[in-house]
Amino acid sequence: MVKLSEKLRFGGLDKVNQLQVPSKIRAWIDKKSFTVDDIGMSGNEVLIFDDMVLKITDNSAFMADEVQLMRWLEGKIPVPQVLEYEEKNGKCYLLMSRIGGEMSCDDYYLENPNILLKALACGLKMLWEVDVKDCPHVRDLDTVLKEARMQVENNLVDLDNVESDTFGENGFESPKHLLEWLENNRPTFEPVFSHGDYCLPNIFLENGKVKGFIDLGRAGIGDKWNDIALCYRSLKHNFDGSYGGKVYEDFNPDMLFEMLGIEPEWEKINYYLLLDELF
Repeated sequence: MVKLSEKLRFGGLDKVNQLQVPSKIRAWIDKKSFTVDDIGMSGNEVLIFDDMVLKITDNSAFMADEVQLMRWLEGKIPVPQVLEYEEKNGKCYLLMSRIGGEMSCDDYYLENPNILLKALACGLKMLWEVDVKDCPHVRDLDTVLKEARMQVENNLVDLDNVESDTFGENGFESPKHLLEWLENNRPTFEPVFSHGDYCLPNIFLENGKVKGFIDLGRAGIGDKWNDIALCYRSLKHNFDGSYGGKVYEDFNPDMLFEMLGIEPEWEKINYYLLLDELF
């Protein structure tokens, strides 16, 4: 993973004008300097200010869900505060407070894996302790597989961003065949509050403790093993140099399970990793 500071570029007024930022939001950010985040793979525009973040996307349903979840989570777990939200000109504009701390893929934490693993395990347990009785979003397999089918039928699966063995000679013939397998091999559902994309760049740490969670568009009542699976894969790739960073040969991602105090259920882990390939 490339360091955050190496992946941001400076932006200014021309960028704000280009993005047609609504006047209500411009009142918050006028004359403030920012950087443009190129780290994520979501395709969103993200402007980072000293104390705020402006996220811009053209997926209104997805963004509206994220805003609703963030508001619901206030006071439950540390998430950004929604400052303004507006839909205009076919775009969605979410202005939120900026979470402090560092991404959990920061070099310091990669160099200190025991601190990192303890924090990530605590973060998972923090999510699982959220009372979901009035959670506004359900991310059970019926819901997620329906979304996966839409991805496949509309040819939206990014085949350049999948594991090397998912498709091809030793994998599935196509996204359609993978989807059929997923629909026919559902694991038992273990409901908790799930982040939905529990990867290292989405978990911010400060002094070895969870400072906050970001990118909550896929959060809701989901399976605990979905977050475990994505965390495991994110750990593996951040430490094995898959993102262009240093290779840490002595690191074993299986240590995550020791920190969680559970035995890995590999069938469920592999299932959710395969399911994520369709997104």
